[in-house]
Amino acid sequence: MKHALKGLVTATALAAVMATGAVSADEPKRGGTLLTTLQQNPRNLNPAVQSGTVTGFPGAQLFASPLRYDDDWTPQPYLAESWSVSDDGLTVTLNLVKNAKFHDGHPITSSDVAFSVKVIQEKHPFKAMFAPVASVDTPDDHTAILNLDRPHPALMLAMSGQLMSIIPEHIYGDGQDPKSHPRNNADVVGSGPFKLVEFKNGEHVILERFDDFFIEGRPYLDKIVMRIITDPAARAIALENGELHFSGFESLPRIINRLKKVDGLNVTADGYGAIGPLDWLAINTTKGPLADKRVRQAIAYAVDRNFIQKALMQGTASDALTGIHPDSPFYEADVNPYDLDLDKANALLDEAGFAKGSDGMRFGLTIDFGWPDVKPQVEYTKAALKKVGIDVTVRASADFPAWAKRMGTMDFELSWDTVFNWGDPVIGVHRTYLSSNIAKGVWSNTQGYSNTSVDEILAAAAVETDSDKRKALYSQFQKIVNDEVPLYFTNTLPYHTVYSDKVGNPPIGIWGTSTPIDNMYLK
Repeated sequence: MKHALKGLVTATALAAVMATGAVSADEPKRGGTLLTTLQQNPRNLNPAVQSGTVTGFPGAQLFASPLRYDDDWTPQPYLAESWSVSDDGLTVTLNLVKNAKFHDGHPITSSDVAFSVKVIQEKHPFKAMFAPVASVDTPDDHTAILNLDRPHPALMLAMSGQLMSIIPEHIYGDGQDPKSHPRNNADVVGSGPFKLVEFKNGEHVILERFDDFFIEGRPYLDKIVMRIITDPAARAIALENGELHFSGFESLPRIINRLKKVDGLNVTADGYGAIGPLDWLAINTTKGPLADKRVRQAIAYAVDRNFIQKALMQGTASDALTGIHPDSPFYEADVNPYDLDLDKANALLDEAGFAKGSDGMRFGLTIDFGWPDVKPQVEYTKAALKKVGIDVTVRASADFPAWAKRMGTMDFELSWDTVFNWGDPVIGVHRTYLSSNIAKGVWSNTQGYSNTSVDEILAAAAVETDSDKRKALYSQFQKIVNDEVPLYFTNTLPYHTVYSDKVGNPPIGIWGTSTPIDNMYLK
């Protein structure tokens, strides 16, 4: 059943399957209020029209998806009790559970699945997830048949986590724009294990158990209180004092290491493989000296990623050598790591024709950043490149939107950036490298990177249903990009989950908190 794309997958002992990911031998206990946190104020609680992890945590509790995944990337039944994929990969049949209801009591039917696909295709930021779906047939209330115009191996992951929330057609099909629908944040009618009690901007999101959830006995928790706490230090104090039971997506190294020393708290980096967060130095390949591959390679040899990981990230991040997250089954580790080598860097710059001037400098570059957490990386890069004769000027944007505009309009030379894989490479990786995504105003291939061979390899990988052949294609892709260095890869973003000893079954599968926590409980 692993990475199954063909044949029939059926649910056996659904409740037992749902327990995947348990980290405690304790018998799950029903009841209690989970005290947790969101790091930002959600703009929207409807994941069908909004991406992002802040939407994903409450959204995955309010809305169900057809599938869910265990921690070894194996699809499991959820709203779909079974599914099948035709031999040619062009038809995916979902067999829905028979007893599923929305929070207002309306039954969840195949028509809602078809409607949800249409909304995601039109309104979600990751439209490519369902672009190959030409139509959805609904022969009966519990069968949805997705008809594809080309094979789409990314579809299985796209039907899980927060990426394919099933929303009610009788609510969102009223003629209003689903993207700005008033029921996205108030009076939410969902399909998941918890229902909305209150969303108070800047303060909290409160959910409570949906008693008619389609998995018997779930969820275990009575209520979830998600306090909106934007200050990492304030979250740390709340965790230390027992005011919070749980927090996901913690990424500040000093806070992570501080919490690791607290008795009664568990801190783990497990559970973010499908989110796939990566840090990298973005390089505008269309600007001056940076258009020369040798210059980009020299920058990679001059910037010491081991220093970044050990000194700046304080040992909380993992090595990441390509644009695919190392937890992904498609990651290729056998590439040039560009270990620190100033002699190689200088030789490449000399070869490219950029001799040192009387002041020891070869040319100047600017480096941008959009949020304070990456300022240490930026300042380190300035110092590191000076050693090989590149004079770097730091440009701090007024705020995140100002920096994002610079990136989107390609008004930069170097910049530290963070990106997410979002499960399958088709969803979150291709966008960065396809030459068709070079467009000012669009935050995708902001590096202006163009390689016909890469375009062809990614196009082939997007429709290849054989997992071994896909892996070979992505290996080839990663080796080409590693050689051409449109980005210098340094590390995974150090997302960590922090949870109290009182918490059973914390969400440490591949989707982090962007997955339902119906099996989480308080001991």
